[in-house]
Amino acid sequence: MSAVTDEARVNALVDELLANFPPKQVSTIEFLGAQFDRGLAWVHFDEGLGGLGLNPKLQNVINQRIYAEGAPNPVYRNPIGHGMCGPTVHTWGSVEQKQRYLRPLFTGEEIWCQLFSEPGSGSDFAGLSSRGVKDGDEWIVNGQKVWTTLAHLSRWGLLVVRTNPEAVKHAGLTAFVVDMHAPGVEVLPLRQMTGEAEFNEVFFTDTRVPEREMLGAPGDGWRVSLTTLMNERVSIGGVIPQRGSGVIAPLMKAWADAPEFRKDASTQDDVMKLWSRAEVLRLTNMRANQNRKMGDPGPEGSIGKMASATLNKDIYAALVNLMGADGMLYEEYTMVRPDSAMEYHYPQKAFLRSRANSIEGGTTEVMLNILGERVLGLPGDVRVDREVPWTQVPRN
Repeated sequence: MSAVTDEARVNALVDELLANFPPKQVSTIEFLGAQFDRGLAWVHFDEGLGGLGLNPKLQNVINQRIYAEGAPNPVYRNPIGHGMCGPTVHTWGSVEQKQRYLRPLFTGEEIWCQLFSEPGSGSDFAGLSSRGVKDGDEWIVNGQKVWTTLAHLSRWGLLVVRTNPEAVKHAGLTAFVVDMHAPGVEVLPLRQMTGEAEFNEVFFTDTRVPEREMLGAPGDGWRVSLTTLMNERVSIGGVIPQRGSGVIAPLMKAWADAPEFRKDASTQDDVMKLWSRAEVLRLTNMRANQNRKMGDPGPEGSIGKMASATLNKDIYAALVNLMGADGMLYEEYTMVRPDSAMEYHYPQKAFLRSRANSIEGGTTEVMLNILGERVLGLPGDVRVDREVPWTQVPRN
């Protein structure tokens, strides 16, 4: 089937979706369910599982049309599920898992979280120590995860634990879908400097996970996690907003509204440089999306993630500075557990929250290593534990 025919097929399905389910007249769940059933959720997924088996760049054709008509964006309600867990389940899940989980994940009826980081293994994810021990047709999980976004709202979690401590650290990991309401799962809030607790720490105490909920095979956990992480970096840093919109928009509005005495030549120069950086990143992501092929994103996805983390922090710092003394005030500083990880109604809140951008989804230092080694082909960083069994690796 030619690319032209593929696009015509997609547009015909979008026409039918918008005609029968006007997004401003039906509920969010009803519209997203209809979108999924027509293969317009993740267009590169298999048919019957929210996709049509087509090139992923056609998703932009779908999104531009439906969002112009006021369609809901599933990312806002379920960002971890949509951007990371969904692609991982599609790549590694059994037929039963795909049929059970993908549709309610996309509609937002079931929120997902990602259970990777631990107190003793953040950037060194493969060094994690949470354990999974086989017991018949179940696995008993014990351990602690940390910085788990929206775990307090989640129905399901993507969990990676160590199932073979005698293997080298990358080889002894296994991935599961875990029921966040199962006995032995405890979710506690981690308060951020924004006042919110979108992050959580999660404790597993003799939590039983059925073997049928394994993703891949025992020992596949590292490869499963790479699928998640590569999709996460594209999800975080690969956004393609319209020109002048996105993160740069509030800074441009603040510049337009600022009193004249704050619009000195130096500040104007700084704002112009930030606008230019935002536009370069937008065009870079656009080019990367046009070149994207079927399958998991490659290491190039780390470019947008790294660049956006630094850019976001610089933009919000400039925005708060442009506000003058008002930038020090934070209205409605409430100690809450939010319903979303993507709502920043105040510049001051966005400024504080942006500090996490260079940590979440892989630190900027990790991104530099990935780009240096896997994109530029530079010599690898020194690693003294690659061939050592996990039990022999020194730990705190």
